[in-house]
Order: sequence, then C-alpha cells, then structure tokens
Amino acid sequence: MTETIVVAVDGPAGSGKSSVSKAAARRLGWAYLDTGAAYRALSWYVVARQLDPADSAAVIDSLPDFDYRIGTDPDTYHVFVGDRDVTEAIRTPEVTAVVSAIARVPEVRAFLTGLFRDIIRTTDRDGIVVEGRDITTVVCPDAPVRILLTADEAVRMARRSAELTGHSAAHVGEALRRRDAADSRVVDFMNAADGVTTVDSTDLDFDQTVDAVIQVVQKAAHV
Repeated sequence: MTETIVVAVDGPAGSGKSSVSKAAARRLGWAYLDTGAAYRALSWYVVARQLDPADSAAVIDSLPDFDYRIGTDPDTYHVFVGDRDVTEAIRTPEVTAVVSAIARVPEVRAFLTGLFRDIIRTTDRDGIVVEGRDITTVVCPDAPVRILLTADEAVRMARRSAELTGHSAAHVGEALRRRDAADSRVVDFMNAADGVTTVDSTDLDFDQTVDAVIQVVQKAAHV
C-alpha cells in the first residue's frame, strides 16, 4: 500500500488556510483536515457544558468525554460533537471569544494532536491536506510537503471579516490581532521553519493562491 502523502499548511488567522487547503484537496482528489475546527468544537463543548474556559483543570477534565468527529471529504465537510452537528455553531462570536484560552493549554494541544494524527493515519485517500496553527512544526513535522501560507495583516483582516458572522470589521481586526498575539506565545506560525515553503497570498486572488499551493505540492511530492 502506498503511503499517504501529507501536505501540512500553517499560517496566521485570516491567511486563507482553510478555504485554500480545502480547494487544493478537492482539486487533487485528496482528503482535507481542518485542525482549527477541533479547537473550536472543544470551545463550543466547554461553553455548552457551562465550564469556565479559563479554568485549565476543568477543560482538561472534559477531554475524555469530548466525542469529536470531523469529515475529511472536502465536498461533504461536517463537524460533530456527539450527535450534534456543530459545523456552523463553532463559528459564532461566543465560541471565537474563548478559543485562544483553550488552545493555549498544553494538555489540550497534546490531546488534539494525537487525534489529528489518528485521522491522518486512517485516511483512505492518496493524500491529505492538513491545515492549522502548528501543523508544519508539531503535528506533521515530517510531512513531505510543508507550507506556510501568509498575507499582510490588512488583507487577512478583510478576509476574516467576510468569513465570520456577526462581527464588525473593527471587532474582527482587534480579535485577529489578539488571537495572533496570544497564539504566538504557544506556536510560531509567522515564520517558516526549515524545509517549509512560504506562499504569500497578499497579491494573489483565491484561485491563484490555490494554484500556488498545488504547484508546491506537485514539486515536493512529485504528483
């Protein structure tokens, strides 16, 4: 059996990681894994159980009961916690507000990293595009294709404003800066590690960005 080709895509908030990775996976006929959705789903779960997101011990204690499932087909992507479809619910302002606090907990990151690796290992496609904050350095440091997708802050803010519901542009900009500042204390997603290819999408439209990512994949993985 041929080993699955893993494409690891890292980058800051609003860089287009999710939409570009999903489109690249669709064009390649590969699986797609949005790791950020797991952090959002856990945040939703913590809020739904009325736990204090700032109470690390309570969040850690909730992990064994966190029944998380996510689709890896880019055309039928859904996120579930138990029997509840939370695909839309995890994008609400209430969830967005607590993601950073929960994602900073080392035990949470270790738990979810193990979950991500299990999903990657069990995919039945020839390849899988995995995107998130620390994918190129922590989750998949040995992936044959590692990409840092970035863009200027103003461009990222505009993209995130269009992506999230119920937020003003000013609120989105401030939240994006806070999220980057908070998460940068845990992982370095602004600078490409050794062996990681940077794709700057500041001056690229969506299709051009997808093309650029696929070109990196084709060159590195010989597909």
